[in-house]
Amino acid sequence: MQNRITELFGIQYPIVQAGMVWASGWRLAAAVSNAGGLGILGAGSMYPEVLREHIQKCKRATSKPFGVNVPMLYPDIDKLLGIIVELGVNIVFTSAGNPKKYTSFLKERGITVVHVVSSVKFALKAEEAGVDAVVAEGFEAGGHNGRDETTTLTLIPAVREKIGIPLIAAGGIATGRAMLATMVLGADGVQVGSRFVASDEASSHQLFKQRIVEAGEGDTQLTLKELAPVRLIKNKFYSDVQQAYAQGASIDQLKALLGRGRAKRGMFEGDMDEGELEIGQVSVLIHDIKPAATIVADLMSEFNQAKQEVANL
Repeated sequence: MQNRITELFGIQYPIVQAGMVWASGWRLAAAVSNAGGLGILGAGSMYPEVLREHIQKCKRATSKPFGVNVPMLYPDIDKLLGIIVELGVNIVFTSAGNPKKYTSFLKERGITVVHVVSSVKFALKAEEAGVDAVVAEGFEAGGHNGRDETTTLTLIPAVREKIGIPLIAAGGIATGRAMLATMVLGADGVQVGSRFVASDEASSHQLFKQRIVEAGEGDTQLTLKELAPVRLIKNKFYSDVQQAYAQGASIDQLKALLGRGRAKRGMFEGDMDEGELEIGQVSVLIHDIKPAATIVADLMSEFNQAKQEVANL
């Protein structure tokens, strides 16, 4: 399958694995790239030297293209970008910040730049900044999210209407049918997060993976909008947040409740009660943990089957 996204990244399928914190290490990125998609290392949960190690191991594990996701609010972003340039990573996804700040720096060094957005407004700013493509992510997505709560079904055609550069859809995509639907709406490819968290190669804790498989309808919620909106699985920590809201907690009190390392505690260390369990609404459709290569193959098989069914309507 060839289109603007496969050509931009030099990959077989227009499937990008999201660079999720505590889940997207070198094993997952290499597995997705080897299967024909674009694997992404999630630098948001890595110290600079840890990122160096993951890039080096990923290079040894695959000869295919892979990228790094860099949240622009990361305190050591200059160190991260320096390592990316030094080790010759050719694809960078930026998120959580102004794309103007680093896009020129990266592109001048021959790096393909993609920026993650949650609105038409930010998509236009990213295009103006000179990025090569944008990921438009609906609020169904897990983890940190947009404040406007625009769904993927609405966001993708709205962004497609306004920008000319390649568009990658994200948020609520775990099946080939969803992939086809977003591409019909104007996307050139998809970014898949939650489905890959529940993979053998994801670095997330096994208890977290199993909790995703067990998740039912309505088990996730977007919360903590006063700090940084995040979608997570309802657990004791979530209940504590809701109780704090009911008692009129201030922003400082919410920050104190969140503390430090809450996401690592849940997703990486396996504390299902006190940890922050970031995952998307689409977890309701994830019923098993399996190899990343199987996930890619399943996505493409269902995509092609759905495309044929639509053609026969």
